[in-house]
This record gives sequence, structure tokens and C-alpha cells, in this order.
Amino acid sequence: MITLGITGGVGAGKSTILDFLEERYHAFVLKADEVGHLVMEPGRECYEPVIELLGREVIKKEDQTIDRRLVSDVVFSHPDLLEKLNGIIHPAVKRYILEQIKCKKQEKCAVCVVEAALLLEENYQEFCDEVWYVHTEKEIRIRRLMESRGYSREKAESIIRSQASEEFFRTHTDFEINNSGTEKETKKQIEERLGKYETL
Repeated sequence: MITLGITGGVGAGKSTILDFLEERYHAFVLKADEVGHLVMEPGRECYEPVIELLGREVIKKEDQTIDRRLVSDVVFSHPDLLEKLNGIIHPAVKRYILEQIKCKKQEKCAVCVVEAALLLEENYQEFCDEVWYVHTEKEIRIRRLMESRGYSREKAESIIRSQASEEFFRTHTDFEINNSGTEKETKKQIEERLGKYETL
């Protein structure tokens, strides 16, 4: 089994790459963001610690789940709380992903893919065979964010500025996918890269 790490800035189109890997290579895909939601569900390991940190006000009355939007609003203006929250969520996410990778190895899965915006910052590369950086031109990313998420240009630019630079991604990854062209061009790059693995 090969384990691929996929990272890149917001609006780079990582989902397109993940969909293709699932479809073409039957890859098992783990998205750190989705796992982050999972570990905060009632009965999961982060549920009580998050409530303890932020108070019972973050619980939705109708189903007792944690209101992630409210959590986001609370920590947005309190960097100290955000740091503590990350200290609860990130290690749990990493543990869950490592467990899943172990299971998939035993199941003889061919390709396992881990996608995370903070993949490098959280040192996920330690257990990935390769880390890929999905690069897309800034203007295309801004347009995507405005169209898909309804962001203003200012908000899109602000989010892009707050993330790691292209240079950082390039320095710390094994392979760069240029996702600024057509879908066909993007797929071709992936197929060529994975062509070196005879078992796929």
C-alpha cells in the first residue's frame, strides 16, 4: 500500500484530485477536516474536552451535538482558546487517521490518501510515502472561493494570505500538481506520477 499526503491552499481544487484518486485507483480517502468533525461527535474523545473548554453554550439543544459554527465564532477572536482547541482536536485527528491507515494496510488496500490543509505543519509527512502539493493560480482560487462559498474578493484574499506560501509547500513536498489547467491535464499528471508504482 502507498500512502499519499495531499495538501495545498484553500480553493486549490484538492477535492478534484481526491475524487479522481478514488475513482481511478479505488483509493481510500481520509480528509482531516471531516475527521475533525467526527471526533467532536457525542461519545467521541473530543466531545467532553471541547465542552469543558468552551462551555455548554456550544451544545445544540435539539440533538446535543456541538455547534461547530458557534465554536468557530468563539475561537475566532480568542487566539488562546483556538490554540487550546487545536491542542484537543489535532492529536485526536492524527490518532484516528493512523488507526485507519493501519487497518487499510491489513486489508491490502492499494492506495490510501490523507488530505489536510495543515498536513505539513502537523507532520503528517512522517507516515506518508509521498506528499503532493496541489498548486492553482491565485486568481483562479479567488474566483472559486467567490463562486463556491460566496466569499467577497477581500475575504478570499485574506484567507489565502493567512495560509502557507507556495515556496513553503514546494520546499516540503515531493510532487507538485498544477491544477490551473483543464481536468484532463490534471489527471494526466497524476497518472504519470503513479505510473512508477507497478502494483497499481
